[in-house]
Amino acid sequence: MGITQRARGVLRRRETPETPGTRNVVYGPALPDESTVHLVMDLGLRIGEVQMSSGAGASDVSATITGVTGAYGLPHCEVDVIYTSITVSCYRGTEAAPITSLRVVRTRSLDYTRLAEVEDLVRRITAGEIVASEAYAELDRITNAPHPFPRWVATLAWAGMAASLSVLLGGGGTPMLPLVAAGVTALVDRVGRILNQRSLPAFFQQTVGGAIATSVALVCYVTDLLPSAALAVAASIIVLLSGMTVVGSMQDAITGYNVTAAGRIAELALTSAGLIAGVVLALYSALRLLGTDAIGGGLDAVQAMGGAQIGPPVLQLPVQMAAGASTSVCFALASYSPPKPWLVAGGGGAVAATVHAVMTLAQVNTILASAVATTVVGFLGGIIARRLRIPTLVVAVSGVAPLLPGLATYRGLYQLSVQNDPAGIPTLMLAAATGLALGAGVVLGEYLTHPLRERLGRLGRRMSGPRMSGPLRPTRRRLD
Repeated sequence: MGITQRARGVLRRRETPETPGTRNVVYGPALPDESTVHLVMDLGLRIGEVQMSSGAGASDVSATITGVTGAYGLPHCEVDVIYTSITVSCYRGTEAAPITSLRVVRTRSLDYTRLAEVEDLVRRITAGEIVASEAYAELDRITNAPHPFPRWVATLAWAGMAASLSVLLGGGGTPMLPLVAAGVTALVDRVGRILNQRSLPAFFQQTVGGAIATSVALVCYVTDLLPSAALAVAASIIVLLSGMTVVGSMQDAITGYNVTAAGRIAELALTSAGLIAGVVLALYSALRLLGTDAIGGGLDAVQAMGGAQIGPPVLQLPVQMAAGASTSVCFALASYSPPKPWLVAGGGGAVAATVHAVMTLAQVNTILASAVATTVVGFLGGIIARRLRIPTLVVAVSGVAPLLPGLATYRGLYQLSVQNDPAGIPTLMLAAATGLALGAGVVLGEYLTHPLRERLGRLGRRMSGPRMSGPLRPTRRRLD
């Protein structure tokens, strides 16, 4: 009885439904026809996919898509970016449902020529120089174009990068070391390409690469071709670590895209774990076959990062600078970068290696030295890259490459797997902290370029955060 009375009371108190015209209506912006809206949204999504697959940060992707949609008459689009998908929703007021579109980012590939061409297209779009249908056709041409040069050129570039790194790490006085490092890296790259064609997951590709690099280096050491296996392995490890999402992960974390940052860091951790597994497997197998003394590899005699040794000590800094520049140029070439950014990337690598070497000689902590060196690279690269209209991301990632902690990683793994020394854990933690410092330094350096671009004093609400890709101010709408 009580339930019936309460139900009757609810029905009596029920508000009468609103009739049209009795409530406040919010009308959305005047939009193009629906087919154009879908075309523009898909165009923005595909541009964002190219940026995400190239390692750009989520804030860059969001800003670029907002700029593209705003340029074609969709001023109120909300963009949601996570590591594996991009969602765009176009607001049409309270009287019409929003139009929402989603695109999944399935592949990751380093092709900086494609990224540079897409950024040039975005500049034309935001400047009003091209209509939506033509921009869509141009984007289709860019994404379907083959790499600008053959794959074997990229293999030679990876080999050249390994040779440069072996000199940078302290092997300048041993002519065989750069040759072995280059040969091992070329072999790893070709094997990795075969495995990638068979859709083997990246974890196992890294495992195979780490095992091959370590095994060949140990064989060369045992046969007296090399005085130390450590430097050859370290150079190969850096090549395998390069191109990962260190910079993008830190940019996403700093700019508040925590889900995307977590996804990038998880991928970085997984691929690094595969590399570690391959190195440990090779070390453990060699330990069982040859014994501890035979695979020592001269580890105790290895110089610290930044210890290039060739000729008189007065040549140390010039060799560091040249090796750093060569490393970055080779990385840019291996990533299919167009020729224009090579010089800037080489300058970034030279600056990073020189600043790090000077601070190391001054006995500054390696983590702080790495952060300061890449901050300088991010600052100078951000200014020069924008003026030359080349992707800042190319300069940033290339500048970080010479300082990736390959030697510390190998030393920690050797201590754990061969020497059974718990000191390997702090060494690996040092390597991880150095990698994070590299990414944070680049992002901070790019952020510090804003006062110069904004004429010192016109920052305020126009500051949109660090930008590694896409236009700086593609829209007047504030970008959070």
